[in-house]
Amino acid sequence: MLTPVRVFAIADPHLGSQVEKPMTIFGPAWAGHPEVFFERWRETVGEDDLVVIPGDISWAMRLEEALPDLQAIAELPGFKVILRGNHDYWWPSISKLRRALPPKMYAIQNDAVVIGGVAVAGTRGWITPFEREFTEHDEKIYRREAERLRLSLEDARRKPKDHLIVALHYPPFGPGGEPTLFTELIEKARPDAVVYGHLHTVDPEKLPKDWKGIPLQLVAADAVGFRPRLILEK
Repeated sequence: MLTPVRVFAIADPHLGSQVEKPMTIFGPAWAGHPEVFFERWRETVGEDDLVVIPGDISWAMRLEEALPDLQAIAELPGFKVILRGNHDYWWPSISKLRRALPPKMYAIQNDAVVIGGVAVAGTRGWITPFEREFTEHDEKIYRREAERLRLSLEDARRKPKDHLIVALHYPPFGPGGEPTLFTELIEKARPDAVVYGHLHTVDPEKLPKDWKGIPLQLVAADAVGFRPRLILEK
């Protein structure tokens, strides 16, 4: 019998212990950050729980600068699975990152991880062809990220599990809810839920709540009140 866990998700912690980047410049919702992020995590998450963090973890530019932020998260309760966000410039090769990660913290890139019977697959994602600023360069990244998601889901498919969570930093759909290469893969995989971040100062009620019956959840830190959101309870 696999160990039961609760699964939470929260994206965009935007920590910056080694850089000067006060988040209050992005609005009053960030007042008290990052202390409120740490406080609400401790109030919510247990030691045997799993927390998925879909990107924008640290403002650091190099791994050495990001390590104190990663360590601070690692010291919080629970297992952690991290993915890269568009601001995670410090993210090195996956092999180098995995060697540096603290205990109970796992990074996904082109693969999946299973903890307590829950598989987590995903990728950063990217802007989609439905956005005005989409360029030929974006097309290459968009297709590369879709391939990364395909590889991750394929790895998850091969592993024994009870549940599947898909995580992306960017939303998997277009700005008007249009289908994308990401939603096509998600639809085939039929995960228990999809979580994503990246979007700030948006009304979550105006975003799609599901994709063909698969729950979609925006878990950007400010969108969830800096409290990890419960995604799955076994």
